[in-house]
Amino acid sequence: MAKTCLRVKASRPPKFGVRAYFRCKRCGRSRGYLRKFQMCRICFRQLAARGDIPGVVKASW
Repeated sequence: MAKTCLRVKASRPPKFGVRAYFRCKRCGRSRGYLRKFQMCRICFRQLAARGDIPGVVKASW
């Protein structure tokens, strides 16, 4: 779980555009971020396994 101050800091507009970075909307994690789903890999996997993300299906071949 990320610190609250880091979540707030990421939500503010940066002084320069290149300083912006993304955080997971669910847990606040900054690493392993998937832009398409706006969450980290861990939260994505949990929600996908439960079937809460529409259009995401577990691979099988």
